[in-house]
Order: sequence, then C-alpha cells, then structure tokens
Amino acid sequence: MRRSLAILGAGGHGHVVADCAERLGYQRVVFFDDNENDFKPGPWDLAGTGPDLLACVSDFEAFIVGIGLNRVRLDLHRALIAAGGRPATLIHPAATISPHAKIGGGTVIFAGAVVNIGARVGEACILNTGAGIDHDDRLFDGVHISPGTHLGGSVTVGESTWIGLGAAVREGITVGRDAVIGAGAVVVSVVPDGATMVGNPARESNRSLYA
Repeated sequence: MRRSLAILGAGGHGHVVADCAERLGYQRVVFFDDNENDFKPGPWDLAGTGPDLLACVSDFEAFIVGIGLNRVRLDLHRALIAAGGRPATLIHPAATISPHAKIGGGTVIFAGAVVNIGARVGEACILNTGAGIDHDDRLFDGVHISPGTHLGGSVTVGESTWIGLGAAVREGITVGRDAVIGAGAVVVSVVPDGATMVGNPARESNRSLYA
C-alpha cells in the first residue's frame, strides 16, 4: 500500500515539507490550498482547497500543515485533528535527534537540525535547516525556529513564537507566546508575550517583522 500524505499549504515551505516527506518514504504526496495561484510548479498534484481536505483528511495516512504563519498553522493543525486527521511527524534523515527528546505530532524537523537530550518540542512546530535545540529546552505548540538559530540549554519558547534566521537565545531564558525574534538577534533576557525583539543584545521594537 502506498504511503499517502496530505499537505495543506502549497507554497515554497510546503514544497520543502513534501521533499522531506518523500525522503521518509511517502510515495503519494498531495497538496491542498485555498489559493491555486500559490501553488508552485513541482512534481506534486494540487487536489483541492482547505475545506476539501477537512472533508477527506481521514482518507490519508497522515497530514502536515505546510504553512509558515505560526498561529494559522497551529489553528489548521488542530482543526484537521478534530476532523479525524492523523498528523505526521517528519524528521529529515540528516537531522540529529536525541532518543531522549520528545517531538509532537505535526512537527517538521529539517536537515542539519539538532535536538538534544531532554528537549520537548510541541505540535505543529518547524525546526528549520541547521537549527540547534539544546538540552532540556521546551518549545510549545506552533513554534518556528528558523535556519541557523541556536537555543541554549533550558530555554522555554511559548506557543506560536517565531525565532528568526540566525538568532541566538541564551541558556535558561523564557521567550513568551506569540513573540517574534528578529534575524540575528541575541536574546539575553526574558521576552514578554507578543513582543518583537531585535538587535544584539535584543531589545523590544514596535516594528512588525512578521506579517
């Protein structure tokens, strides 16, 4: 029987997810997206919209939400589970995951990422290329850790927070929910819920980085 995966979100991030899924043995990868104009040409089919997937998600072995926007991704992930879907957990063969770490359903971990002992990663997270998650870190649901970002040990990252390209978070720091950490930022103090932090050392900014 061919292994089948439904991906909601047919843009560039969705295609990277599909490539990872094929490396893990999924022979049938099918996209769904509300905007057919977002579909990028590739070796996969666009089968319908988000509502179409809600109606048939149980027909697939598993699903992944391939959308970069954290809160959108998490809400859709939960809706598809409520509709009877089974979330996949995709870990690229070139990632390094401790057997003593915990990874939630619907999370995708890309090539070069490292997750160390005692780390707990929630549902519908993205650990992007070369991300480093150190010992005893706690990532709540819907978090996105961008390429080349590094978290020190015992860091907590709240639900739906995005940590940008190449940022670093000092050990023991708590980053609140729905926060945004800018590219290259160095976080050395607690980040409040909903804050946007930029610079080295990172300071709160009123500028929106995450549309």
